Amino acid sequence: MNTPVIGEGNIRVRVPLPDDSSDYTLSSVSVFYNPEMELNRDITVAAISGFIDRTEVEPASISYADVMSASGIRGIRMASELGLKCWLNDWNPDAYELIRENIKLNALEESCTPSHQNANTLMHQEQFDIVDLDPFGSPAPFLDAAARSARRLLCITATDTAPLCGAHLKSGIRKYAAVPLNTEYHREMGARVLLGAAARALARRDKGINVLLTHVTRHYVRVYLEIIRGVQHADSTMEKMGFISHCFHCGFRSWGYGLTPETVSRCPNCGKSLKLAGPLWLGGIQEPDFCGAVLEELETRKPGKCKEAMKIVAFCKDELNIPTFYDHHWLCKKNGVSPGTINDLISALKDAGFMASRTHFSGTGVKTDAGINNINDELTFVSDKYIQ
Repeated sequence: MNTPVIGEGNIRVRVPLPDDSSDYTLSSVSVFYNPEMELNRDITVAAISGFIDRTEVEPASISYADVMSASGIRGIRMASELGLKCWLNDWNPDAYELIRENIKLNALEESCTPSHQNANTLMHQEQFDIVDLDPFGSPAPFLDAAARSARRLLCITATDTAPLCGAHLKSGIRKYAAVPLNTEYHREMGARVLLGAAARALARRDKGINVLLTHVTRHYVRVYLEIIRGVQHADSTMEKMGFISHCFHCGFRSWGYGLTPETVSRCPNCGKSLKLAGPLWLGGIQEPDFCGAVLEELETRKPGKCKEAMKIVAFCKDELNIPTFYDHHWLCKKNGVSPGTINDLISALKDAGFMASRTHFSGTGVKTDAGINNINDELTFVSDKYIQ
């Protein structure tokens, strides 16, 4: 392996590449550096900067831990761009040496501390204002330790989207102690299963959450959780857990709060059997004001993936904060109608007195508080108008 220097944000880091470029694969080096995650890191810098502004605390007094740092690029950006006191940890000895070299390369010895520990051990031993949990795979084995360690903000990335979204059902049940369903809104399903698992882990530590920003991009789920300490806040958080009932025949869905699932087994719309997903998070997954602050940070900083990052966060800011969405293409196929545009359907739903919006989860997704029959009526209306 050779270690060329690459730039990202306002820093430089060495990353390992194979000596023979013909042997290069993303998986061979992504343990240390994944260029596809630059977008994730750009949003993280903006999100944490926006979070710090609302705390009105000096950045230099805020401790940040990237507990699986790999090359150290994320934590080094936090130290360089935001002025945080950063702890960069990795269990891999090669990664640890790379972290040390990259800290020195950016002259950040005073603000960055390299660490060579098991991530769970570190988080059980130390507390940090901000904990960033970005594993190569599932964060499930680390949620309890992260809940113990984080004081103000917990940031989590999950790349095991197949278990989270219900495609690998039994794996999802084992890892997250929840039943995910592989519905047309499976990306949101995965986000809510992850949020539910994190909420339960934090509640065990008498900590509640305020979900600031959630996005599912490419192959991963990313969430930002403001931590609110206290038994009452933990109890309030648990009250936002529940189950989603889904009919795979007609598309009907409903949800109910609580850790006891509904006992209704038949769809009230078509009479077919209902399937249950949960327990999962049914509370809000975006805080619009916080999303607005992240957008301002992105506009000011203009990172390498600024345009794509702003598009994602803008969608998050404007989407309805209610569970599930409907897939426009699925609805048209189910109803046997020619599709108009998604925006036409959204306008028709609003004109009929319902709330409706696009969603970042899918380019063909519509969030609305309308029931399935109301949606079908408006879809037919839009289709007829479109054909005329």
